[in-house]
Amino acid sequence: MTPNEDRQFPAALAAAMAVRFDYAGGDGVDFEPFAAFLPADETTDWLRAWTGNGELNGDDFRVFGQDGTGGYAAFWLVRPGRALVEQPVVFLGSEGETGVVARNLGAFLWLLADGFGPWEAATSYEPDWVPHPNRELTAIAEQFAPDHCGPASAVIEQAVREFPDFDDSIMDVPSH
Repeated sequence: MTPNEDRQFPAALAAAMAVRFDYAGGDGVDFEPFAAFLPADETTDWLRAWTGNGELNGDDFRVFGQDGTGGYAAFWLVRPGRALVEQPVVFLGSEGETGVVARNLGAFLWLLADGFGPWEAATSYEPDWVPHPNRELTAIAEQFAPDHCGPASAVIEQAVREFPDFDDSIMDVPSH
């Protein structure tokens, strides 16, 4: 994939991002989807500011939404030669939080269906927070990713297990 690659969402992501996420005064999902991927130059600018490394570029990320504080949800293009939908979904928080929240788009759809957003999946700051499964997102997950069905806890655990060193690797991203 190149920095100038098409910035339109895959159909499954577009369907999920068209659903309204209800923050419900702090009891819902803190997620604001974008209509298209963040442009490459904006991704690079943000990544440089976030890490403090002016040599980095954002080529390894496709940002598709944010939480209320400005933390980003993105595909992390870590699997060479694989399609975008097969790349892991990560959260890069405004306060330095990081996490791989799903192994691929299909798993991410089930995470959303189970009532989690990227921030909720990557952090444990709100121990009393209770997810509320979403019927509309469940229907989207069933349509686009029936083979990835599973609870959010399993989606998160599988992603963390596959990429245990994400935080270290993101803070030590080599420049291109």
